Amino acid sequence: MKKLTILLTFVMSISAFSCKDFEELEKDPNRPTSVDQSLVFNGVLNDLADFTWNDVMRWNQFYCSNYNYYANNEYNWASTTWNYTTLKNVVKMEQEAIKRGAEKVNPYSAIGKFLRAYFFVKMSTRVGDIPVDEALLGSENTKPKYNSQKEVYIRSLQLLEDSNSDLESLIKKGDNTLSGDIYTTNNSLRAWQKVVNTFKLRVLISLSNKETDADLAIKQKFSDVINNPSKYPVMTSNSDNMSYVYNAAFNKYGRNKDNYGFNALRENMSSTYMDPLIDLNDPRIFVVAEPTIEKVKAGATLSDFGSFAGARPDEDLADMSTKAQQGKYSFQNRKRYYDGYTAENTIQIGYPELCFNIAEAYNRGWVSGKLASDAEVSYKNGILASMDFYNIKTGSMTATYLKEGDALGTYQSYTVAVDLDTYYNQAKVKYAGNNAVGLNQILMQKYLAFFQNSGWEAFYNQRRTGVPTFYKDLAGNGNGSRIPKRWNYPTSEKQYNTANYNAALTSQFGGTSENINTDLWTNK
Repeated sequence: MKKLTILLTFVMSISAFSCKDFEELEKDPNRPTSVDQSLVFNGVLNDLADFTWNDVMRWNQFYCSNYNYYANNEYNWASTTWNYTTLKNVVKMEQEAIKRGAEKVNPYSAIGKFLRAYFFVKMSTRVGDIPVDEALLGSENTKPKYNSQKEVYIRSLQLLEDSNSDLESLIKKGDNTLSGDIYTTNNSLRAWQKVVNTFKLRVLISLSNKETDADLAIKQKFSDVINNPSKYPVMTSNSDNMSYVYNAAFNKYGRNKDNYGFNALRENMSSTYMDPLIDLNDPRIFVVAEPTIEKVKAGATLSDFGSFAGARPDEDLADMSTKAQQGKYSFQNRKRYYDGYTAENTIQIGYPELCFNIAEAYNRGWVSGKLASDAEVSYKNGILASMDFYNIKTGSMTATYLKEGDALGTYQSYTVAVDLDTYYNQAKVKYAGNNAVGLNQILMQKYLAFFQNSGWEAFYNQRRTGVPTFYKDLAGNGNGSRIPKRWNYPTSEKQYNTANYNAALTSQFGGTSENINTDLWTNK
């Protein structure tokens, strides 16, 4: 009888097991199909980040590589990559928020609109036409049609308008359930609202070549933001910057004591960036760079701007390498960038740029009823904000350099006298008025403020305005001594979305072949 009971129990267990849904048993608890929206948000923000001392910053002509084995100064890119995988995660983030009880308009959906606009603009800035209306539909549409670049910007500007409105309504309701933020915006919806509108002004100023296009209404949109700060709050100081913060454990600054021997002497400063600093007696040079070893040996006064020198990016690489080894060029400031692991925050969207964008709009006459004095105020604020980023103030400043033969951590100090009023009142710096000279001053100061931040913005602004003049006759440029004007589409588009890819090329460039030296619609 006991054996029979055991047998029946075993049979019943088998029966119960067989009744279970096999798909349920097959699920791996270590691979969840759902995740909190804050975690997805965190990943998207990591995808958004642009970092420092990389290829992009060389192509911005801030510094040069003098060691061909690892890198050179050629403009040798071809195809770009899409950001649609990241945008799929934006969609997932929005879905997860709703799944967990959020209302239709919630912090993640509001910022999701900004993120869509950000990545649509980022891709379009590189290639031109891209899928927007038919994008992100998954298996419903695996071969989306392309929107024209003009349509991309119209859609993106509307997304930014809606994002601002949604954030304002959430702030008024007191809904601040955002988490997962990795930037200095620190999960604050008001901080994100300032980011949205500051980015909107970046987008509008990038369309300056289309300022008369009635459909875009660029000047009106820019003026609306400037004249209605309660509706469209923007950044008002460096404390509002959207910046990436480094730490010594997981997110180390791109240049740090661990890679000092690998990078430091194989990179020197570029004359494209250094020459204006020297010419303008700009104190930022003492923070970001070091006097040349050659001039230090010769007994140069360290606080002299003539003690610094950058290499022309078009110099023969063998010559540049030799001269760098001879100490003829300035290196990046090794105490600031290599002494630890955190260096400085990297601005993604920031207040100094905003000031120069506003000054440029005033200079161009986009904001009705505004005077040259308004342009000068914004221009000067941008300069002071950039100085503040480096903690440069009127008074005595201590600067450092690494003496030849000394080990990292052993620095020589010297004192520099700084007077920001004297700096600004130089003829070459003081705003010349709402004219071509004044515009050139704004654009040059914006370039200087972009040093090691904001990703490609220095390049995009130079492509749009020609300021500063980039060296292009690079030895082995890889592009016929030309600075490219765009990227080619990802090769996957040509393979898997052929008809729409060819249609986009035909509508933009009059044929079905690509050329990275062809102007985009925004720059025509």
